[in-house]
Amino acid sequence: MSVPSLFRRKSTDVVDSSPADEASSSADEAEGRPKGYTPSKKELGVETPKRASASRRRAAEPAPSNRREAYKRMREKQRADRAEAAAGMRAGDERYLLARDRGPERLLVRNVVDSRRTVGTWFFGGALIVLIGSSAAMPPAVRFVSNIMWAALALGVVVDSVLISRKVKRLVRERFPKSTARMGSLYLYAITRSITFRRMRMPKPKVQIGDAV
Repeated sequence: MSVPSLFRRKSTDVVDSSPADEASSSADEAEGRPKGYTPSKKELGVETPKRASASRRRAAEPAPSNRREAYKRMREKQRADRAEAAAGMRAGDERYLLARDRGPERLLVRNVVDSRRTVGTWFFGGALIVLIGSSAAMPPAVRFVSNIMWAALALGVVVDSVLISRKVKRLVRERFPKSTARMGSLYLYAITRSITFRRMRMPKPKVQIGDAV
């Protein structure tokens, strides 16, 4: 009985190389690369995102050398933050607005007030004139005219406030039917803005007088 050779390989151990492997081996040999060479991501055209080193992740400026310098930097940062917040508030950026100015309803109210001329803008100026004209040193005729002017100014503010409130109510209900904002609060917000000089209003008006809202 013959003894099988220990050095005989089984037929399953023999793996035939595919044409693709032979083509790849030929290409590697033609370019001077060893057989079985794996190309790098750079050769394949694949970009690898750069990782920020520890030094890059640090602050651009060196650490303060003493407490005085640290305090100075803190003050400068606070000043820059305040300037940024003020600019954002003037521009109407929601991130910097006060709670009373936030929300689409408040923006609509501001546009309603800013798109018209309001009697309230002359309220404080007229009140100053009336105050001077009503003093005891003035002649009776001047005091009488001042009182008439005061009554006319107050009546004009009341009528204007009613008209603004009615428009605010109509537009808010049309454009925000599911709004939970209190109408009384919106009325007060509109009236307060209407008696403020246009240049002093915050946030700054985004519409011109006469624009459609």
